[in-house]
Amino acid sequence: MHDLKTITALGGSEPRVDTFHHISISENDGLALASVAARLGSEDACHKTMQDLLGAVPGPGEAVLREPESGFWMGPEQWMIAAPRQTHELLADDLKTRFGGCASVTEQSGAWVSFDLVGPGLADVTERLCAVPIRKMQAGDTRRTMIHQLGCFVIRQADPHHLRILGPRASAGSLHHALMTAAQSTA
Repeated sequence: MHDLKTITALGGSEPRVDTFHHISISENDGLALASVAARLGSEDACHKTMQDLLGAVPGPGEAVLREPESGFWMGPEQWMIAAPRQTHELLADDLKTRFGGCASVTEQSGAWVSFDLVGPGLADVTERLCAVPIRKMQAGDTRRTMIHQLGCFVIRQADPHHLRILGPRASAGSLHHALMTAAQSTA
């Protein structure tokens, strides 16, 4: 039997945390992710199940922020669901059972890296990263944008000084470099 050990997207045994006086950048390795896409002709049933799961169906540019599951709109009839990995390791399997034949569910945990930016310098750092209207965004506002030539999702959290960025896991190092450069330039 092999003694396998997981590593984070940045290659460490523990998630990386970088702290500046005005912001912290934390690799969030604790998310289980799964995408949900309504099947043609089953949109109403998918919306009903999404409503039961999250309390609301996120629309364009929106996220439903709640515990333990949260979700955001990715495109027409497509959403990403997130939950703590420690309690929802089989999130995709659980969602497949819950949605049944009305949606296609795909495991996404290994495809994305998540970074949490927290601190009073959040707006200044974000403005150097991408073209989202960070100073106007409210809790739950979500944007798909480019950061360092990478397609990313930017989600404003309930705390006005907290932003979550999801980017492609294969480019975690490049995305982290962009975050660090922006943080250092505003320090």
